[in-house]
Amino acid sequence: MRSIVVIDPAELWDRLPAALAGSGPALLPGGPADLAGPLGPDEDSPDDPTAVVVATSGSTGEPKGVLLSAGALRASAEATHARLGGPGRWLLATPARYIGGIQVVVRSLLAGSPPVVQDLSTGFRAEDFLAAADQLLASPGRHYTALVPTQLARLVDTPARSALAALDGIVLGGAPMGAELRTAAAGLPVVTAYGMSETASGCVYDGVPLDGVSVRLAEDLLAGSSISTAGRVALSGPVLARGYRNRPDLTAAAFVDGWFVTSDLGQWVDGRLTILGRADDMINTGGVKVPASAVERLLERHVPAACVVGLDDPEWGQIVAAVVVAADADLDALREQVRAELGAPAVPKVLRVVDALPLRGPGKIDKAAVRALLTSL
Repeated sequence: MRSIVVIDPAELWDRLPAALAGSGPALLPGGPADLAGPLGPDEDSPDDPTAVVVATSGSTGEPKGVLLSAGALRASAEATHARLGGPGRWLLATPARYIGGIQVVVRSLLAGSPPVVQDLSTGFRAEDFLAAADQLLASPGRHYTALVPTQLARLVDTPARSALAALDGIVLGGAPMGAELRTAAAGLPVVTAYGMSETASGCVYDGVPLDGVSVRLAEDLLAGSSISTAGRVALSGPVLARGYRNRPDLTAAAFVDGWFVTSDLGQWVDGRLTILGRADDMINTGGVKVPASAVERLLERHVPAACVVGLDDPEWGQIVAAVVVAADADLDALREQVRAELGAPAVPKVLRVVDALPLRGPGKIDKAAVRALLTSL
């Protein structure tokens, strides 16, 4: 019987080949010890062994162990290379305990070239990225990296920009790319990726599913909203995870008839998938449903960063509340912009300026911390 073992993420390059072949244990890079141990009969297969278990960041509850087979990891890596223009050498600039970093290692294995690893021991620094990128670009062939938006934002106005421009692809995932960053990164080979641990990393690039991946909008959740053509995103294809470690109940609820039903709302715009936000981020204020992410995107056209949440309210049920990062923000003008484009119900009744947004995991906003911050002010 095969087992799951916790490893240091730095060991992934050396130990992943055996895990992919099924001749070694499944690997849990930097994960909690309670997810280790023997694999159950429904958690492994001799024909397609479970190779990696990813501990999710727990945005909707306690962390879960996502069971990824060798086939799912390979399918994702091969489809990514096909979309980007062929295999190449990768710069690993995100922790290899998360699926984005894990996939950089998988892609590197399939390309037959070890990744250049950025030193993250003192955090993500532009000068360290530039040193790693220079090493990467000195090798022949195509050159890629994977970043989260907060990392890219720290690089675009530094000497590292020239190295970014010399790459053949920058896969940007982990969080949405705001309008301000999109403008700042114009001309760089950025490819936005939508996906999650359950899909072995990004599976929709620039709004277009990777080869073999299908997308459907499972249900209309926005009745009563100004956005009525959206639904919960469901994904299928060879990139799907096997399920969740020791949680057959959660597996059965999320993986249905070959589809992974996400917690995200999406909409087709000009033939491309646009993610509107999480279904549980819908704010029901006075009987009107307001997508928090739609308000966030509008605010981020005028400020560097924003986060919108719903707060309980005895009169309205919920109210729209927001924090923005902008020392000189005109809060009344921001409210008028929201009113003009999204209507009065979407206008934040609570709007505060903060120095920085609280984060969890690889560049993702900690909305629970934002709610706590707003209720304490």
